[in-house]
Amino acid sequence: PLWYFAPFYAILRAVPDKLMGVMAMGGAIGVMFLLPWLDRSKVRSIRYRGPLTKIAVTLFVIAFLVLGALGTMPAGDVETLIARICSVIYFGFFLLMPIYTSIENTLPEPDRVTTK
Repeated sequence: PLWYFAPFYAILRAVPDKLMGVMAMGGAIGVMFLLPWLDRSKVRSIRYRGPLTKIAVTLFVIAFLVLGALGTMPAGDVETLIARICSVIYFGFFLLMPIYTSIENTLPEPDRVTTK
């Protein structure tokens, strides 16, 4: 179905140069495979993460949903501008992840998780 790749199609259309747009779309798909190495937090559950991660995930989800909606709409000036802003948020989530996951304070894991 179309909506599977609609966010990535919006990223493709947000970049004016065709080759760079294809590279951005491929990078948007490929960066998800790097997620385990980008996350520097000691805690794996979002329940025990700090507010920086929760804010970043919220912004990422909103940007991804907006990109998905824009990917199904005809391209216009306003839609392209919004797609560019959401694309920056999308890539910023992944590029800044090593920084904000390593500096934030996390809650301690409960004993039921840490004991074996």
